Parts: sequence; structure tokens; C-alpha cells
Amino acid sequence: MLTFLLRPVGILCLSSGLLVMAQFGGDLSPRMNQAYLTPFHIKNRNVGLKVEGSSFTLDGSPFLIIAGTIHYFRVPREYWRDRLLKLKACGFNTLTTHIPWDLHEPRKGWFYFTANLDFMAFISIASEVGLWVILCPGPYIGSDLDLGGLPSWLLQDPKMKLRTTYKGFTKAMNHYFDELIPKIVPLQYGKGGPIIAVQVENEYGSYHRDKRYMSYIKKALVTRRIKVLLMTADDGKELKRGHLKHELSTLHMKNIKKETYDTFFSIQGRTPILMMVYTASSLDGWGAVHNTLDSHMLMKEIRDMFNYSFSLTFCMFHGGTNFGFMGGSAVLDNYLPMITSYGYGALLTENGEYTSEYLVFQEFFTSSFGVPMPQRPDLIPKAIYKSLLTPYYISLWDVIPYLKEAISSVKPICMEKLSVNQGNGQSSGYILYEVMISTGGLLTTKNHVQDRGQVFLNENYLGVLDHFTNQLTIPTKMDYKDIPTLRILVENQGRLAYWQDINKERKGLIGDIYLNNSPLRRFKIYSLDMKTKFLKRDLPNIWKPVSFKPRGPAFFLGILRMGNYPKDTFIKMEGWTKSVIFINGRNLGRYWNIGPQEALYLPGPWLHPGSNEIIVFEEFRPGQEIRFTKISHLDSGRFIGGSSGMTPKPTRTQVNRSFLRPIGTFCLPPRLRFNLSPLLCRYIRLAPRT
Repeated sequence: MLTFLLRPVGILCLSSGLLVMAQFGGDLSPRMNQAYLTPFHIKNRNVGLKVEGSSFTLDGSPFLIIAGTIHYFRVPREYWRDRLLKLKACGFNTLTTHIPWDLHEPRKGWFYFTANLDFMAFISIASEVGLWVILCPGPYIGSDLDLGGLPSWLLQDPKMKLRTTYKGFTKAMNHYFDELIPKIVPLQYGKGGPIIAVQVENEYGSYHRDKRYMSYIKKALVTRRIKVLLMTADDGKELKRGHLKHELSTLHMKNIKKETYDTFFSIQGRTPILMMVYTASSLDGWGAVHNTLDSHMLMKEIRDMFNYSFSLTFCMFHGGTNFGFMGGSAVLDNYLPMITSYGYGALLTENGEYTSEYLVFQEFFTSSFGVPMPQRPDLIPKAIYKSLLTPYYISLWDVIPYLKEAISSVKPICMEKLSVNQGNGQSSGYILYEVMISTGGLLTTKNHVQDRGQVFLNENYLGVLDHFTNQLTIPTKMDYKDIPTLRILVENQGRLAYWQDINKERKGLIGDIYLNNSPLRRFKIYSLDMKTKFLKRDLPNIWKPVSFKPRGPAFFLGILRMGNYPKDTFIKMEGWTKSVIFINGRNLGRYWNIGPQEALYLPGPWLHPGSNEIIVFEEFRPGQEIRFTKISHLDSGRFIGGSSGMTPKPTRTQVNRSFLRPIGTFCLPPRLRFNLSPLLCRYIRLAPRT
């Protein structure tokens, strides 16, 4: 999503728009008596969501959309009902959710719609708790996902033009839609389901590579029997370029000015305004200061919008977690990989706690619409488990002989074009390149390392090559019996989630690497995707006891033992440096000591009574132990305890205490960071949100 919102600017832009609305006069009362029509109330379905003048109607009755966004794929399935009940109890009448193509078709022709990807069950639960649904099926959805939710295997085509009518893209998209859309059709309003609207693509005005594309996607939906209200969604600046003739345009809360509303009304007349993406905060990236929200400004904007009968989607109502490697990256001032927690100033915390803003919203909806809200569901219990040691480890170099045979190539090959994964290439994780060298000197990349490569001479760490560091010195004196091996361990930190450059988002080594201006040749390449199958491969008993503090990259093993009723918790990786954690084979996501995230969410349903295997892949320097806490340590000032009689606590700005990045063999303490040159500050984003 393109909603990096600067709040002072946002409120000024919104106010200018409201002044335009005020000029129309008329009855703009927000107290629509049908704001809380639910799927239970309409048994005989005639006419679904329609535009009638300046209002929405649902089956002929005035209807105000009060939606909140929850992504089923960022929430453990066991907690879907809990999060949806909390959405309903807050006063929302509609759920907005997106469908990520890359998760549902990770390999070409291999589709997954079960377990945590069973969106049909998620939508059915929404209906059961009394919520309508606005569905965003893509094919591109943004949502801060890797490649915006598009599968990486599309990039195997060197001529690929994503989000256009290029045949290589439309053929794959049509095959996907042939599987996806029939699962959506029976959930539509006219079939007795809760889906009242479908969004066509997402923010295409900001991309706009093909004038025919949006009409093509619309036809692909309609011919497959999507019959509910269709809508487009764009930020204010790109509203006209993303518009579809005869379909409803909606707004994202970005670049909104007085002229935005002039454009809006010139396109489609005095139709209702749906703020399709309203964000309370901005996304968080590794090394950036944590973004917090201003509650007073938030509520002023919400009140203003409802005073003029805006419909609204609050994004995110509940953000959830970028489990595994699903998170993408952004480009603001610099390349910015996204943290594992996914917040955007959500009204529920990552583990489903109520925030102080949740209570304010609930009170506002109750007083504005005069409808008593359901009782808030009880909170899910948490636990602080005893800290545990990781007494065993395996160096990555010890694992390599047991991997599949290396891919030999004269030149480097990027992740997407590796002959792995049934010919679909590698989507995420790490990739290791090995090449023999006979001399030292200057190693240069020419920006061909995507995204972060640790460089080793045999097993000796030399440094990091990334988006900001393009060269490294290889020692010229080599006291090795055999020809030394240069190793580059490259991490895919997440493909761009948006912008024009997504067509270029191939990972690993995407071109030649040069030593003393000569391109290196004859590589061995190992795929380290870190999927469950990778972790569960048959290995001999090569775990070594940790008798000293080993350096990474290495796998560290610990066992978490518990009783019969596992509870939610957070893993605090204090003292560790960077990489990923696995619990019983599930990838919890990334940790990194540069912050702002200090703890990873561990859902109770992912634990089981007895022994639970925790494996940490640490890239650099491990900690002494794994600790547990009840607090996310990301935005802990906003959540409140208990399900009733709660008093909101004031918000606070999370202080980033750990701007540490391995540089050579040492780390830079916070007190020095303001004296660093811009080059050394490349990963340390010090500017707070204005």
C-alpha cells in the first residue's frame, strides 16, 4: 500500500476536502439507521450494495460502510474468529481483506487453499459474526508483501511486464483466476454470502504501465461471474489514472487535496466517498524509528469524515505478523525491508490485545449510531516461559555437504532462475555462492548484490555487501594450503511491494561480481530457502555442544518444554544479532538487533504439550539464551489489559535502543551514531516521522 502518511499534511488535505463537501449542503447526517444491517438481517437477497446518488444502499436501504482490514494470512487460523469478533464488537460492520497470489500459488500450477490459506473459511466466519466483506483478490494487492503479493516465479521470464496485458503475465493470471474466482462466487451477496464489493486490482494509477490493463482485469472478474459492486482504489494524486469507466472510484488517504475532490466528482458525479485505505500510522522498517500515532488527530479526522458521511476502511484494524518471509520492502529515502510485526497503528495489537484507541473508537461508534455494541471478547491468555539455552549448534559450513548437489554455473544465477523447486526457482530465504580465487584485491559488485551479502574467505568473515556498500577488500596474503574459496551468503530481505521497479526485483547475485575489475567465474550455488523441508532434511547426528560462543552463520537448537495448555508468548532475542527463528518447523520471521522490533510473536496454537523444538539461524553473533516476555516491545505503551472496565493508557514513542549493525568485527553503540558519516549511517534511519 502507498500510505506513508504524514499526519499534519494528511489532516490539512482532509480538511480541504471536507470544505468542498460542505459546499454541497443537503442532508449529510452520518447517523444512517441501516449502518448495522448484518448478514443475518437480510434473508431474501435482491439488490446488493449500490450507489444511489450520494449514498450507498444495501438491498435498497441506506448503508454506511464502516470497514476494518484484517489479513487472514497474517493471523493464525485458530484466532480468526477472535479477531473478527473484536472487529464487530468495536462497531465495524464490514471486513476488508486481500488475497495474496504468491501464497496461494507458490509454484506454477500448485494451488493451496487450506489451513491458514483457507480464505473461504475466513469469510464464512466473518458472515457468522455479522460482518459484510469487501474483497481484494488482486492479482496484485500490494499490502506490503513480497512483490506486492505476486509470485516470484513470474520473474523467470526475462521480458516479464508485471501488471500489464503482456501475454506472459495474463496467461499466468488467468490460470490463477480460473482456480481462485470459482471459490469466491458462492460467497457473494446474491448467493447468500457476505461479499458486497470487490476491488479491481490495487492503486493502479501509481503504476499505470498499460491503459488496457484495468479493463482486462475487470473483464476477467465479470466473465467468471463476479456480480457485486466493483471499485477501484487510488491515492489522491493518481485517482484519474486508476479510474475505470462506469465503476466506483475510492480513495487512499494519500496526496488528498481540494483538487482531489474536484477530480473525484468530475469523474463520477456526486457519488458517495469511500476512504478505502485510511491509515493511522506508517509502516515500520528495520533500522527505522518506530512510528507511533497521534490519537487526538486520529479521532478528529474520523469524526470529520463521518460528519460528512464518508464511508471508511480503517487499515489496519489488526495487522498481525509477517510470518516467515512474506514481508516486502519499501523505498522511502533508502531501501527499507519491513519488520516482522505488521501494525500501521492498528486498533488491536499483534497478539490481539485491545489498544486505548480501540476503546475510543468503540465509544464513538456507540454514541454516533446509537447501537449497543456486543461485549468485547476476553483476551487470550499469555505466558512468560522460563528462559532456555541453545546447547547445540551446527555451522552452516557443516551443513553444506548434506544439501542437494550444488548448481554449477560459469556466471552467477539469481534466485528466481535457479533450477530448484520443480523448476520454479527460489522465492525467499538465502542463497550461497562459492567461487575459487587465486589472489586478493578489491571485490566490487556494481549493485549486483540483492539484498544483503555476507562475504567469507573460506570460513573467515570479511564484511557485508548490500544496497549501500558496493566494494570490499579481500586480503592479498593468503596462507591456505588449498585454493581459497570466496563465499557470498545473500539474503533476500523482501522484494519491493510497489512502484515501477517491481519488474526488476530479482534476488541473490543478479549480475557479475568483479575481483580487481575481472568478473569471477565458475560458481557453485546452494539454495537455502529455509522452508520446513529444508529444516527437516535427514542429517546425521552432527549437532555439536556449545562449549564456547561460536560465530555464525550457524543453526542453534533449544528445546522448550511445557504443560498441557500452551499460551501465547513473545520471544525476546536480546544479545542475538540477526536472522530467523523456527518453532516446530514454522518460521516465526526475522529478528535484527538494529530494531525497532525487539521480540517475535509466538502463537500458543503453534506450541504443543511436551517438547517444542526451537531452531535459530543466526547470521553473525548468537546470544547466551532465548528469553520470553508478555510484551511485544514494539508499541507496548498502547495496549491495555482485560476485557472490561479498562482505562486507556497514554501513547508513547518507542525508543530504539539498539541501532547496532555488524561492521567488520565490531558494532557501533547508539551514542556514536550522530557522529557517523552518511556512509556509515546507511542502515541507521535516524529521522523520526514528521
